[in-house]
Amino acid sequence: MMLLFVVIAGSLAAAAAVLLLLPLMRRREDSRPAAAITAIVVLFVVLLGGAGLYAAFSNFTWVETPSVADTPAAMTAKLARRLAQEPGNLEDWLTLGRSYRVLEQYPLAIRAYQRADRIANGQSADALIGIAESLFVQDPESLRGAAGHLFERALALDPDSQKALFYGGFAALGRGEREVARERLAHLLTLNPEPDIRAFVEKGIAQIDNLSAGGGGATNAAPAATDTPGAKISVHVTLAPALAAKVSTGAKLFVAARDPNAPGPPFAVKLLPAKFPVDVELTRADAMLASRQITAGQKLEVVARVALGGTPTATSGDPFGQVSYHVGTDGRMSIVIDRLAP
Repeated sequence: MMLLFVVIAGSLAAAAAVLLLLPLMRRREDSRPAAAITAIVVLFVVLLGGAGLYAAFSNFTWVETPSVADTPAAMTAKLARRLAQEPGNLEDWLTLGRSYRVLEQYPLAIRAYQRADRIANGQSADALIGIAESLFVQDPESLRGAAGHLFERALALDPDSQKALFYGGFAALGRGEREVARERLAHLLTLNPEPDIRAFVEKGIAQIDNLSAGGGGATNAAPAATDTPGAKISVHVTLAPALAAKVSTGAKLFVAARDPNAPGPPFAVKLLPAKFPVDVELTRADAMLASRQITAGQKLEVVARVALGGTPTATSGDPFGQVSYHVGTDGRMSIVIDRLAP
């Protein structure tokens, strides 16, 4: 496109120069010499003057910009159109599901993975995990229901799936199946997971061992059903202006209450649209596990994180902020998201 523009512009400039130079170079009837010097001046004025005026007043860019067709959204849409005509390719449907997840279009991701699951006659662990993860990102509570069931099916098909072992392990812990949870998490460690996942899993195993050894009587143990049923955490979350450009439309906000001295799943967590400012309340109803719920007297760390990748575990570059919170003593506290995860 740029080359075509240069050719056309050069041709027009050359034509204009010829029209102006011909009268100046033609021999005059009075036998006086042609105005060669004037012709040369006119030539330079036309060519250099035109280029200078264009540079001064044009908004044309000489830098090649990426085609819209090369953006992730456009490429995903192209794949979706092709699959509408050729619907039988399992790997392409899995790719479409992953692409929709990257774009944070989770309902469409679920539909793509469900199509892959039908094509595979229920025998694709990747399709089941894709559906389950998309459900979990939209609603962490689904780990106790539909998402948890799908991870169980995936484990039956692929016992070495790191994602299925990770989510399936904590789902089992939530059901009170400590031995199953520990077995799955221990097996995951043998598969060389990423360092941050390894650290999280090791803490989970340590918690299970502590509970199995009778060490569950700490201040953060699950309270009785009648113990401080109204215990809650209340925070006002804002985003630092310097990080506003990093939060895309449709991004998700995770607000979680953790005890840095008691590793394991959060005591409470909420998934919200990343729109600021926002007031958030965490209660016992927001617990991931029945055995880990907030109660008065706890000293917890409340983290608000924008999940750029849509995952419940932090990834490098995620904007976040945090505050220490004393349940039952502190009122509404402010969290400013002003840092990036390393």
